[in-house]
Amino acid sequence: MGKKKEKPIDLENLTPEEELKLEIAAEIGVYDKVLSGGWRVLSAKESGRIGGLLSRRKRNMQNEDKAKEHASVDG
Repeated sequence: MGKKKEKPIDLENLTPEEELKLEIAAEIGVYDKVLSGGWRVLSAKESGRIGGLLSRRKRNMQNEDKAKEHASVDG
């Protein structure tokens, strides 16, 4: 199996999910590490922390969207 090439992080063309991941990386103190070496330089613990927080935020955003939807239907 060949090595998977890590493409550099393009800060100009980020998807919303990538923006959120970088925001979380900054919050847990690994932003500079990610920018200098990519996502592959993170430990399993750091990656798991980012993944867990990302999942929680996505779930919260979906719940907020549903609450707004219900409020507009009820109102």
